[in-house]
Amino acid sequence: MNDHQKRLSRMKFRAWHRGTREADYMIGGFFDRYHASWGVAELDWFEALLEEDDIDIMAWALQTQTVPDAFAGDQMQLMQKLDYVDIPG
Repeated sequence: MNDHQKRLSRMKFRAWHRGTREADYMIGGFFDRYHASWGVAELDWFEALLEEDDIDIMAWALQTQTVPDAFAGDQMQLMQKLDYVDIPG
């Protein structure tokens, strides 16, 4: 496994093991949907996002809190669509 694959593997684990089911679906689902097309800048953005508290990430995605400049932009706009969340029945 090369360094890029290891980085993706770590990010996937962290995205899907947030502590609450809602955060797992939102953050993990976002990773699953978009990571294959990410370049270095998007990977760096997501890695930094994973350092933030779930409550803040979810509030930014749900647009109930102002998104900090460091996370504003195209990636956050994709996250705010929430069309990637597939909640099992």
